Amino acid sequence: MASDARDHVTTGERSTPPPPAGAVTTVPGAPGRAAGDGRAAPAPVPVALPVTSGPRDAVTRLHAHGCWYPSADPDGTEAAFICDRGGVPQLWAGPVDGGEARLLDSAPDPVKEVSWSPDGRWIAYTTAPGGGEHTRVLCVRPDGSGRRVLAGADPDSTAHLGCWAHDGSAVAVTLTAPAADATPASHWGDRDGRATLLGGTPYTGSPPTGGTVTVVEELTPPVPSSVRSDGGLSAYLIDPDGLASPVLLATETHAATLRVCDISHDGALVLLRRGPRGRREAVVRRTADAATTCTVPVADGDPWIGRFSPDGRTLWLRSDDDREYAALLAVTLDAEGRSPGRTVVAERPDGDLDLLALSHDGRTAALSWNARGASELELVETLPTRPPHGPLPTTPVPLPHEVVTRVTVTGPRHLLPALSGSQRRPGVWSVTEGVTLLRTRWSSRDEDAVPPGRPPVRPVLLRLTARDGLPLSGWYYRAPGRAPGEPAPCVIHLHGGPEEQERPVFNPLYHELTGRGLDVFAPDVRGSSGHGRSFVDADLGTGRFAALDDVADCAAHTVPAGPADPTRLAVMGRSYGGYLTFASLVRHPDLFRTGVAVCGMSDFATFFAGTEPWLAESAAHKYGHPDHDRDLLRELSPMTRIDALRVPVLAVHGEHDTNVPPAESEQFVRAARDRGLPARLLTLRDEGHDFLRADNRRLYRRTAADWLQRHLTA
Repeated sequence: MASDARDHVTTGERSTPPPPAGAVTTVPGAPGRAAGDGRAAPAPVPVALPVTSGPRDAVTRLHAHGCWYPSADPDGTEAAFICDRGGVPQLWAGPVDGGEARLLDSAPDPVKEVSWSPDGRWIAYTTAPGGGEHTRVLCVRPDGSGRRVLAGADPDSTAHLGCWAHDGSAVAVTLTAPAADATPASHWGDRDGRATLLGGTPYTGSPPTGGTVTVVEELTPPVPSSVRSDGGLSAYLIDPDGLASPVLLATETHAATLRVCDISHDGALVLLRRGPRGRREAVVRRTADAATTCTVPVADGDPWIGRFSPDGRTLWLRSDDDREYAALLAVTLDAEGRSPGRTVVAERPDGDLDLLALSHDGRTAALSWNARGASELELVETLPTRPPHGPLPTTPVPLPHEVVTRVTVTGPRHLLPALSGSQRRPGVWSVTEGVTLLRTRWSSRDEDAVPPGRPPVRPVLLRLTARDGLPLSGWYYRAPGRAPGEPAPCVIHLHGGPEEQERPVFNPLYHELTGRGLDVFAPDVRGSSGHGRSFVDADLGTGRFAALDDVADCAAHTVPAGPADPTRLAVMGRSYGGYLTFASLVRHPDLFRTGVAVCGMSDFATFFAGTEPWLAESAAHKYGHPDHDRDLLRELSPMTRIDALRVPVLAVHGEHDTNVPPAESEQFVRAARDRGLPARLLTLRDEGHDFLRADNRRLYRRTAADWLQRHLTA
């Protein structure tokens, strides 16, 4: 891969048998000794690092910056958060009441998650070295001293942040286990994973005729899709002071996800979130005997699914078990951790519970609901010690902007929500007495969202019906200065996931495009979240063909509703949206003038061979099994129909993307060029699946906008 950010085209013997697929092995341990069974990832060794804190004025490069992911200290007077004012997301901390913030880690590695310890002594956070997808967990003291890597120091490993023990003595982390040996030994064929089992229509078709898959000589031939190398995921408790040895909590082989969400105050129970996309579950385990005592299906979305009550007899859980929309459940637990029953204590008939946050003492909760893409925030001032017989009393919290992206509870009537909206950059607000909101001093002002003279476009919600009768919707951004009835060139922008949702938040890409005179329609095709579980599952199996038809239906709807010019349409998207872009260009070759695919999959066979093992586990349940559904995946792959491509295409990829490897874009671009079509690949240095550095994000936006403007307005 290329190593700079310039625009260019770019021409790896068990002694005991593994447990059954999906099994979680919990190993109790005591401070001072490591627990393990030979299958777990090696216990992490903390690595001390030099102090890299700095004054606030040292990195003031971005005037209109964003602040997000707040985590408060025990008394709620200070908060740690992520801020990109230095051009890359970094760890900051500052007083909530309006004082100056301080930079705690000036290293160039993007920060992704933050968690302040309950005792106030440490701040744990996750970074992505080099901007790629492999992450590590670090900790630092609130004054910027004592910085060290807790897990993931080995460049071949990845570590994910879990919860803190309630006394602050240890933090949970999940590590990827190394492969069992140097050669792939885990086989897809020994496990079931047919997408049709998850609700899709059984696939009975045959491979399409007439399509060819282009083999690019420069690409390394992938290993067969039936062979994978996977050592699983292991969760440890780590003492940030380094006085006690790591304690192994759980190990799962062939894992899709494994996160430690909470540990009961007495240490007797642990709450795990595991499972592939669309089939997540909460697992309660006893630490004394490794017994699973309770399992409840939970919704996708935010990984922090719930917490135990202070006495460990109630589990507050965000779940969509046996229901269309996620709600708040109170799960009763007995002395052994078993559940005799559960109660729905907060729900909406037509909206998901997006976020659930509890205070350190477990007595106050914040509930953020998804109301047609916008957020509605509620405060539960006093959680009962036992599940209530009826709904919980809640107090609505007024919001100055549309979407809550994260919220932390710092006291009975005090919250720190991270907000975003169509008119502002992400920022952190302080809520006192449950109703009074004040923007923190370190968050940028609303008027600083964009340079003066061109305010952000506020989108309009459009509703439409797919060709098979399924209701769809999306947000339409009209370019300023154009007469209401004048047809405009329009970009259909498709989000990732597929389970993400298009929400009314400020998107610098949309601002760039509308500033070039291009309209943007950002729909939720089937498979998106926010519209009920049936809608999320509607693209499983052969339902993905209908999702591809949704793209065409959304494009057609923009003509009378936009109005968009039917002769000047483009399609664009990132991640799964990048796949939809590739697929739409070859399945609807006469509909769009051009396409921009960002980090998109172009062939499911090569994707499954090259992606991360844990992501492949989730993807198999969503898209189809690489062996059992091979014909289906081949027909769904854009490369299979590459001969149908008729228009220019731009692909964009991060050089360190291991979720969707850059070869997915490379092979599509090369195949397009082999057919005499204009095709370019922009490779971004020091980026992974998400573009996090300000200079790269600007380059990406301007390159994409230049390409679309040239091909839609010529």
